[in-house]
Amino acid sequence: MLCKKLTKGVLTEGSLLKTMVTSRRNQSVKTAVVMMNMGGPQHIDQVSDYLHRIMTDRDMIQLPVQNFLGPYIARRRTPEVQKKYMEIGGGSPILKWTNLQGELMCKKLDQISPETAPHKHYVAFRYVNPLTEQALEQVEKDKAERVVLFSQYPQYSCATTGSSFNAIYTHYLKQKLPSSVKWSLIDRWPTHPFLIKTISERIVEKLNEFPESIRSKVVIVFSAHSLPIKAVNRGDAYPSEVGATVQAVMRELGYRNPFILTWQSKVGPLPWLGPFTDEAIEGYVKQGIKNFVMVPIAFVNEHIETLHEMDIEYCQDLGKKVGAEAIRRAAAPNDHSLFIDALADIVARHLRNNEPISPKFTLRCPHCVNPKCYESKQWFQKLCSS
Repeated sequence: MLCKKLTKGVLTEGSLLKTMVTSRRNQSVKTAVVMMNMGGPQHIDQVSDYLHRIMTDRDMIQLPVQNFLGPYIARRRTPEVQKKYMEIGGGSPILKWTNLQGELMCKKLDQISPETAPHKHYVAFRYVNPLTEQALEQVEKDKAERVVLFSQYPQYSCATTGSSFNAIYTHYLKQKLPSSVKWSLIDRWPTHPFLIKTISERIVEKLNEFPESIRSKVVIVFSAHSLPIKAVNRGDAYPSEVGATVQAVMRELGYRNPFILTWQSKVGPLPWLGPFTDEAIEGYVKQGIKNFVMVPIAFVNEHIETLHEMDIEYCQDLGKKVGAEAIRRAAAPNDHSLFIDALADIVARHLRNNEPISPKFTLRCPHCVNPKCYESKQWFQKLCSS
C-alpha cells in the first residue's frame, strides 16, 4: 500500500510571499480582487466557531429547528474534527495557499493588464477569519476603484458560491455601499483551459510513478464534495459542472485511462449524491482493480478534505483495509504556474470584456426554495449594472 505524502503548507514560498506583500503594501489599489472561499481553521481553537457557522448557515445546510440542532451538531463534532486537524499539522493551510495564489495572480495581472493595475487580492472566507465582511471593510479602506468578486470554487453550487455571494448581499443590507466603485463578479470557471491543463499535469505526475506495464490500467478517481440529493433535485448546477471539468480533463489526457467521478464528505443520514469515493474504491478492489490515482477535482488548494480524508482515510486506511496495491493522490492546483495563469487570465478577460455578471448567475434553480437567493441575485444584477 503506497500513498505519497504531500506538503501541508507553503513554507518554501514564505519568503517570496513576504517580499511580494511588502512591495504592495504602500501601493494604491485600482482593482480589488476578492477571493471567496469557505476557508478552514488555522488552529484547532477555531474549529468550534468554524463548525458553528457552517451548521447555522441555511445556504450551506438545511436542518429542522436549525437554531438548536445546528449548534448541537457543531459541539458534538468539534473534538473529532480537532483531532483530524491535529493529524495534518494542527490547522488548515488554505489561507496560506489562497494568499500565495492571490499574490502571484496580482503580480501577473499587473503585467498582462496594466490598464487596470495595480491589483490587490483580498481573502474572503465564509466561516473563519478573514471573514467576508472583514475583506469588504479592507477593500473600502483601500479605496479601490473597481471590485471583482471572484469565487474560488470553479464549479458553482448554491451551498458554496451561492452562500458566499449571499453573505456579501447580507453585509450590505446593514452597511452603506462605498460610492464611486464599479462592481462585477466571476461566479464559475469549470472548464477554463489552464485549469484543465493544471489538473491534467497533476494527474500525469502521479501516473508516471506507476510501472509502465500497468500505467494505462490505473483508474483515475475524480472526487468532489458530495451534495444532498434534495439539492440536486432542486436543480443545483454543481454536479453537471463538476462533470464538465472531468470530461475536459480526460479529453486533455486523450482518455488514456479508465476513470470515474465519485463524491466524498457526506454528512448526516439523509441521501447524498453518489457513488461515494470510499465505496467506489472498495467495489473496484473486489473486482480485482487495485491501482488508483485520486484527483481532487473541485478543490483548488490543499485542505482537510485532501490532506486528511483523501490522504489518510482513503489512501492509507482504506487502502490497507481493502487490499489495494497503490492509491496515489494528485496534488491540488495550489501554486502550479499554469493555475496562476488560469486565475490571472480569468480576471484579465473579465475586466477586458466588461461583462459585469454572467447570465447563468441570474438564473435560479428551477425548484429554488430560498427567498434570499432571489433577493441576492436581483441585488447583484442592479449593483453590477450601475
